[in-house]
Parts: sequence; C-alpha cells; structure tokens
Amino acid sequence: MAKKKVPLRTCIGCGEVKPKRELLRIVRTPTREIDFDPTGRASGRGAYMCPKKDCLDLAVRKKRFSAALEVPESEKKIEKLAVALSEHFSSKTGTR
Repeated sequence: MAKKKVPLRTCIGCGEVKPKRELLRIVRTPTREIDFDPTGRASGRGAYMCPKKDCLDLAVRKKRFSAALEVPESEKKIEKLAVALSEHFSSKTGTR
C-alpha cells in the first residue's frame, strides 16, 4: 500500500520547509486584505509561516508578505495581522 504524501510548505519568515499542518496560513482575501486564516481553507492567495514571533518579525522586516501575497504591505495591515496572530498564540497557550 502506498504511503500518503505529506504536503510541505516553506515559512516566509525563516525559510524552513515543514509539514503544512505545522504552519500558520496567511491569506490575501479577494478584497486584497492580508488576514490570518486559522482554518487553512479561506479563499485567496496564501502564504505560510511558523508559529513564532521571530518569523513574523523577519517576514515584516524583509517585506516578504508583499512578495508572497502580491499585495503592497502597509503598517495598518501588518499591525492587524500581528494582533490576530498574537491572539491565536495566547489562546493556544491559555495565557489570555
């Protein structure tokens, strides 16, 4: 019996290749907004990132969201994304 293939994705922050399930999906919505996709199923162009603040900081500093999602970055969009990700991190650790 053939083994099931595990989908791999590359983190836009650190560049590591990991299984898709271990990464967070960032999506460019049809309205050209950048948003966090906790389900991994929202429609739109997606990029993947490790669930670490360091990877978020690196992706912002090197402007990798605009390259990966083909949309210009703005401070407002990135701040909104950072808030959504920090809420996600805190809900996972239970330190809200």
